[in-house]
Amino acid sequence: MKKIALMTIAVAFTIVSCKNNDASSRINSENATEENVAESKTGTPKTEFDKTTHDFGSIGNNEAVETEFEVKNIGDADLLIINAQASCGCTVPEYQKTPIKPGETSKLKVRFQTGAQGQQQKTVTLTTNTEKGEELLTIKANVAPRNE
Repeated sequence: MKKIALMTIAVAFTIVSCKNNDASSRINSENATEENVAESKTGTPKTEFDKTTHDFGSIGNNEAVETEFEVKNIGDADLLIINAQASCGCTVPEYQKTPIKPGETSKLKVRFQTGAQGQQQKTVTLTTNTEKGEELLTIKANVAPRNE
């Protein structure tokens, strides 16, 4: 009976977590206003990151850690970060919701906390108005076993 219940939960979780991932479904109306989108069409924004991967090294189980990624708009139009989607609920990105002007820099904060143990690798997918449309940032950590 327990096996059936666990299997049902696992299947339900898989169905819920496998949602449509096309860029148009991830546009956040809060930061993709008509004014912002119209402004961005006069040129091409382009991103440059100080890093695209951060390794926290060894961390304690259920320990919360944080890092920042610096994104610079090296294009000639306003850069819009439309959405930042983490690969798991244990990773929480915070990003600038207003346009990043050409030449300006913004910080994207990523908070990570997990109860899983061992080597962990999570991603944050940025949906942007660049030619590429998406940028991928990666965090890694070796999480210690739980103290029982």
